[in-house]
Amino acid sequence: MLRVLKSLSVLAMLIGPLPALAQLVDMGFVNGWNIMKDPSLGNGCLIQTVYEDKSLVRIGYDGENNRGYFTVFNKNWGQVEAGKSYPVSFSLDDQKFDVTAIGFEQNGVPGGTVFFTDRAFVDSIAQARNMVVRNPQGAQVMAIDLSGSAKALDYARRCQAGN
Repeated sequence: MLRVLKSLSVLAMLIGPLPALAQLVDMGFVNGWNIMKDPSLGNGCLIQTVYEDKSLVRIGYDGENNRGYFTVFNKNWGQVEAGKSYPVSFSLDDQKFDVTAIGFEQNGVPGGTVFFTDRAFVDSIAQARNMVVRNPQGAQVMAIDLSGSAKALDYARRCQAGN
């Protein structure tokens, strides 16, 4: 896990703005998650779902840059500056990670993405029961129930292997 933290820290220093977001390609539905491909990320495969608070969550692979990511959109977040770095922390069950999210806006909805260079980190997400995201002051921004994500991420891995 130390390797993952090192990868996250190095990536936080190197990351640039997100590419323009393209129309996603639907590949199916598993355990409450859509399986999709993102042409703007080298046809990287991902899973996506929407929560009760209207947060949209994506977890997947960047096929162009050989990295993984998770993205969260929420229209209630207010002003998020595209390309700006935001220090956040998240936890998978009880394991905490300090990372940098890159802000963006799609169709007027703000969001943030965290990329990680250790693509095996997607497996850590799949094994967790929940993810909690916190702002720099430690206040909870959102809690994500990861139920069903393990099987959905397995489909995303198979999709990615087929690229």
